[in-house]
Amino acid sequence: MNISMTFLRTAFVLLSALIGCSIGISTAQPDTLLAHLFIGSLGGFAFACLLLILEQIAKRGASLRGLNILSLGIFFGILLGTAIHSLISSILQSSTLMLSPEASSIVNAIIYLSCTYFGTVLIARASQEIYITVPFMRFKPTAPTKKDILLDGSVLHDPRLIDLAASGLMDNHIILPRYIVMDLQDASEEAEDEGCRIKARRSLEVIAKLEALPDLHLRYTDVTFPEIKDPVACLTRLARHLDANILTADISRVQQAAIEGVRVINIHSLSNALKPLTQNGEYMTIKIQRYGKEPRQGVGYLDDGTMVVVNGGAGFIGDTIRTQVLSVKHTSSGRMIFCNALEEGMTHDDILLPQEALRVDGEPIKRLYS
Repeated sequence: MNISMTFLRTAFVLLSALIGCSIGISTAQPDTLLAHLFIGSLGGFAFACLLLILEQIAKRGASLRGLNILSLGIFFGILLGTAIHSLISSILQSSTLMLSPEASSIVNAIIYLSCTYFGTVLIARASQEIYITVPFMRFKPTAPTKKDILLDGSVLHDPRLIDLAASGLMDNHIILPRYIVMDLQDASEEAEDEGCRIKARRSLEVIAKLEALPDLHLRYTDVTFPEIKDPVACLTRLARHLDANILTADISRVQQAAIEGVRVINIHSLSNALKPLTQNGEYMTIKIQRYGKEPRQGVGYLDDGTMVVVNGGAGFIGDTIRTQVLSVKHTSSGRMIFCNALEEGMTHDDILLPQEALRVDGEPIKRLYS
């Protein structure tokens, strides 16, 4: 695809330069042929370069759907302008009021420009309601289409979104509401809380990195619902309007959006689903970072944040020890792994003590090792 586009652009530049040369030759005198030839080719080349620059500027926001909306809006705007112009002309002809040719040209220009603008704006706002229809029927594609993914503001705080977007699973399907970007820009500059400003700036950095991904094609939507003040309800309404799913990092939004019939993808649940499974009986090395809730228990963490509870690990705070997996427990916040410590010099009885041995005079032993 990149090779074909490069070929098309190069051919267009050469064609523009050739047409410029032809125009220069046709308007040249015998003694100024070379000068007109140079100026014509240079003008054609500059015109082609200008169009390529405009293409790059409009690359992020432009699409075939946007071009169709613009064309339809201009078409209906011209029809409306023609109707208004005919009406005004009929009124002026039947009255004694006459306009000069200059004034008539100005009035016609104002009418057509105004109608074209309002026609395009109205078509853009009602783009979801325009269908190719026949009476009582609507043409729909027979093949199922993949739904777009609407980004929630909470997921922009998570840098894992960049890795997920770079995987290629969401290419051409990510939509970001424009009002969320504007809120983040305001929060990064005017928020009273320093933490809110830092979080907003981090979200803007994530957006910039998403825009830099060449194959992602991040899209923006300007559709808003000013009458809805609740941000969750506004996002849910937008998802229903666009027929899209929501990607979020806020668990509370899952329940609220489910009532509206919108599918919500939680990035934490997705991350937990992709975590490597740990089998019972496997050996692993873990650094004990703190004491557990039960006596003689130590707690460590894997690189992905999974909590590892180690029986017999309380005596090795700050040390990295070898353990054996007993079981894996799945919770709403992730997974917990339970292990036994297998340090050299420790017997099986030192690792797993009965419940009676964990108490002395009725009081639990806080730490066995010094």
